[in-house]
Amino acid sequence: MIAIIIAGAASLALSILGTPLYIRLLVKKSYGQFVRDDGPTSHATKRGTPTMGGVAIILATLLAYGLSHVLTQTWPSVSVLLVLFLMVGLGVVGFLDDYLKIAQQRSLGLRPRAKLLGQFLVATAFAVLALLFPDGTGNTPASTQISFVRDIEWLDLAFAGTVVGFILFAIWANFLVAAWSNGVNLTDGLDGLASGATIIFTAAYLIISFWQWRQVCNVDLDAGGVVHCYASRDPLDVAVLCAAIIGACVGFLWWNTSPAKIFMGDTGSLALGGAIAGLTIVSRTEVLGAIIGGLFVLISLSVIIQVGSFKMTGKRVFRMAPLQHHFELKGWNEVTIVVRFWIVAGILAGVGLGIFYLDALPRLTS
Repeated sequence: MIAIIIAGAASLALSILGTPLYIRLLVKKSYGQFVRDDGPTSHATKRGTPTMGGVAIILATLLAYGLSHVLTQTWPSVSVLLVLFLMVGLGVVGFLDDYLKIAQQRSLGLRPRAKLLGQFLVATAFAVLALLFPDGTGNTPASTQISFVRDIEWLDLAFAGTVVGFILFAIWANFLVAAWSNGVNLTDGLDGLASGATIIFTAAYLIISFWQWRQVCNVDLDAGGVVHCYASRDPLDVAVLCAAIIGACVGFLWWNTSPAKIFMGDTGSLALGGAIAGLTIVSRTEVLGAIIGGLFVLISLSVIIQVGSFKMTGKRVFRMAPLQHHFELKGWNEVTIVVRFWIVAGILAGVGLGIFYLDALPRLTS
């Protein structure tokens, strides 16, 4: 429990105090945001704002998580180390993309194939390693079973053997990583929107992970041998990581709120998307995550609908996609859109937590 408090407090302090120092460094090197000409005209004023702010989030998270273990004299868990690998790996891909955009002064950084290859290599390495390293009870960081609130036994990707399970799970993990990283990336279009939504999502997962840790495994023989616990390998340490990410994002949001002094860039959006994907996988709540992070899903769907409609009919459903820009063109103030989208994110996270609790309720009353 104390490790959660240390991680959250340390990452908040590191982020809120370290980000302005990082901003000065970026300004000195003229690492400013490149704004697309086909975006909302109101965004022209954002040109030149320092970007690659995701570096501050990643460093604050890593340092705070490490400090929490040093002070509590405990070892990091395999599950969290793998999620951090996913977060940092995708952050590096995003950093290269951001750097090339700045160096070339255009909206395209890494070539699409190079970007996809980088994401694929990181996600595949994560997927393979996550099915290894069982603990004393045989639980590995991830499972070949598709999960909702917990693993669904009849949806096992290893139905035809271990090798097939590894391959299918790697494909599933790549889908989740691509979906979440692109979802956060698309959401990162207004000051503070993506960082605030990530705080809400990660706070929900802190609650979920802490709850999973509190459920001591026991078998109810009267209920047919039902095990009253969750199969997640390292839930308490996952909660510590969630606290570190929350603190880092809150500290960053202090400087990222409108008018933003810094943008997270692809460095931050890909890293946070990777962290979100990792959290859903190691907590065995992959499908539930789509409800808790419903705002990211809705924004991603708006782009899919817009592109699909235009290609099939030549007409656009929204004035502009992603969804937040549609409301901008309708005349909504940027801060109004961000706050209202945060409210939507909070409602969806609450629904997801409610579903998670309802699954546990029969076991608590049995």
